[in-house]
Order: sequence, then C-alpha cells, then structure tokens
Amino acid sequence: MEFIIFVMALFVVGGVTWYATTIYNGLVALKNDIEKAWANIDVMLKQRHDELTKLIDVCKGYMEYERETLMKLTEARSLWTQARTVDQKAQADDTATQAAQKLFAVAENYPDLKANEEFEQLQARITALETQIADRREFYNDSVNTFNTRIQQIPDAWIADFMKLYPRPLFKAEAAERSQMAKMFAVGK
Repeated sequence: MEFIIFVMALFVVGGVTWYATTIYNGLVALKNDIEKAWANIDVMLKQRHDELTKLIDVCKGYMEYERETLMKLTEARSLWTQARTVDQKAQADDTATQAAQKLFAVAENYPDLKANEEFEQLQARITALETQIADRREFYNDSVNTFNTRIQQIPDAWIADFMKLYPRPLFKAEAAERSQMAKMFAVGK
C-alpha cells in the first residue's frame, strides 16, 4: 500500500513539475518573441532615421528658407538616438513622423527639389520603411498582448510572479498620426 501511495505521489509531483516547466518555458519563449520583435522595429527605425538624415542633406540646398523645418527633423532624429525605452522610442518616432510630414509638405513649394531623383528615391525608401515598421509594430503588439494576457492568467500568473515578469507596453501610434502619415507619403505621388 505504501508503494502505491509513493508511486502516486511521484506521479503527482512529476506531473506538477512538468506542467510548471511547460508554463515557464512558454513564458520565456513569449518574452524572447517580444525582445526579437522590438529589435526588428528598432532596426527599421534606425534605417528610417538614417534615410531621414540623407533627406535632410538633399533638402538643405533647395530649402534655404526652411531651416526651422530641417532643424525639427534633425532634433527628432536626435531624440530617437537618445531614447532607451519602448515608450521613449515610440514618442521619438511620432516626433520624427510629424517632422517628416512637415518636410514633405514644405517640399511641395520647391519643384526643383521634388524633381530631384535622390529626393524621390529617399521618399520612396522612407515610404517602404514606414510600411515595414507598421508590420513589425503589429507583430510586436501581438506578442506583447499574448504575453500580457498569459502573465495575468492563473496558473501562468504564479509562474510569472516567480519569474518577476511584468506587463510590457504596447507600441502605440495615434490613429490621427497614422492618417497623417498616409497623406504625407501620398503628397509626392
């Protein structure tokens, strides 16, 4: 009889250990998915900001009277390079988006600039990067949502608490800003 109780206790302990390990490994995988998704966004944002620097250089010769617009874009890029958290990067991204929007709108007043092949290529490249960033934001936010849901559900919450996992912020862009961005890149077409 004692042997049967021992075997049953062993199965129970083994089952609980297996279940806890499965939850732990699942949460680790979700956490790593978020970090990977954020790294992908970060790479795309860096590429976009590098293209914005080239765009500023191209525009400088044409836009003599628009120094303020170019300075705002330069400042926005600087904010992005100083940002460390997801929220800071998202805010810097929004600032850069607004500055780029203004630059493309002002470029309408400079037909020679709009006709410049390098300007057109940079505008197309930035538009493509914006689309890729939007896709990666969606994947990041899906990963964060899944993670945040899992760490708040029992029994995962107990393991998450043990692992000291906390909800992650979503990468948000205001609907108005997304609409403005679409208009901005349609200006030169």
